[in-house]
Amino acid sequence: MDGFKRFLLRGNVVDLAVAVAIGAAFGAIVIAFTKAFITPLIGLIGGTKGAFSDKVFTVHGTVFPYGQFVDSIISFIIIATVIYFFVVIPVGKLMDRFKTEPEPGDPVKECPECLSKIPQAAMRCAFCTVEQLEPA
Repeated sequence: MDGFKRFLLRGNVVDLAVAVAIGAAFGAIVIAFTKAFITPLIGLIGGTKGAFSDKVFTVHGTVFPYGQFVDSIISFIIIATVIYFFVVIPVGKLMDRFKTEPEPGDPVKECPECLSKIPQAAMRCAFCTVEQLEPA
């Protein structure tokens, strides 16, 4: 039981739980926004009365609610766009900024202290911060 308690209280598990809860809440807000504003506008543009998400067609007594499907697609696109522009791009830029590995094909040298590969022109090791004796 003690190991399970430690597992639950680790930072990664708590962070993941918070992210899932916030993501679910954000998803609910986007779905509500899409149903309340976007699909009625699509209905107005299409010249139909009522919300577009209520639109269906019937084949041999089977109902196909295509309006709900379009509503879900629009919600997905909004969520994916927000995640891409407000999470993926900023995190990618942050990771590039703190990258310590040299680019493939760049001339490298080995740090005499920690034996890590660093760019030839480096004046200080990015891994152990030891000053390099001979600059390139």
